[in-house]
Amino acid sequence: MALQHLLGIQELSAEEILTLLDTARSFREILDRPIKKVPALRGITICNAFYESSTRTRLSFELAEKRLSADSVNFAVSGSSVSKGESLRDTIRNIEAMKVDIVVIRHWASGAAAYLARHLVARVINAGDGQHEHPTQALLDFYTIRERKGRIAGLKVAIVGDILHSRVARSNIWGLTRLGAEVCLVAPRTLLPEGIERMGVRVETDLASGLRDADVIYLLRLQLERQKGGFLPSLREYAMAYGLDRERARLAAADALIMHPGPMNRGVEIQQDVADGPQSVILEQVANGVAVRMAVLYLVSGGSPPEPVGMTPVIPAAHPAGR
Repeated sequence: MALQHLLGIQELSAEEILTLLDTARSFREILDRPIKKVPALRGITICNAFYESSTRTRLSFELAEKRLSADSVNFAVSGSSVSKGESLRDTIRNIEAMKVDIVVIRHWASGAAAYLARHLVARVINAGDGQHEHPTQALLDFYTIRERKGRIAGLKVAIVGDILHSRVARSNIWGLTRLGAEVCLVAPRTLLPEGIERMGVRVETDLASGLRDADVIYLLRLQLERQKGGFLPSLREYAMAYGLDRERARLAAADALIMHPGPMNRGVEIQQDVADGPQSVILEQVANGVAVRMAVLYLVSGGSPPEPVGMTPVIPAAHPAGR
């Protein structure tokens, strides 16, 4: 599988998504070993350029790079030439001039990753761009669902919350529908993009209707930092109408998974006992994120996917593609 960049889930076929998940399974096995490191990307240099705040995604990429023996550098916007007016293109091209092979970019502007991919020789991985996509988050979500349920095709997935501002929702919708899941979006009308039904999803504004018989409940964070006001009467009213508690969770299938991309607003999107309850796989999502990002880095750098499916690939002693 040739994967030059990872810019979004929309551009991936179902086969490519499954190859990424199979490769992640192999790396997940490595993370369970006493020595959690392989020399697969020795000689590869990676720059993590995060123009927005991040905890899980940034740390997950950093750990994935270390586990693969890559050399990595972290670019911090605060204290950089960005504060002096340097453009995104000039900043990253200067970094690339230092012989960086892969750029992992998170940016507030939708399309920033695709823009860089058109102007750089280095490979580009989208770690979240504006309200567009967050492909590695979606991949770790697919991985978690498939490991727990054994499949994705035919499952009923309810995505609840701030659909309008969520790049995670868009990536999940593209991938889940492509893999054969039935997706229902649940949100107040003010937090639903116009025409979202065209993406092949069902839409509900009533939480009970959306949760009924769901195999997966995927809760989204209210992105208050992206909202300009007027979308909700108050957080209290949102929690009363759309917050997940134990009673509402019982509307879904008895073995439904409860998921959240983080960070959680406890008491708003989800109650404490549900977030920490037996159906929650939120911390599993975090753990699986390292393996998924190892797989993405490995395949983007030119590594070979595992074969046959389900078996651990022979990881090369060192990657030949360094500059």
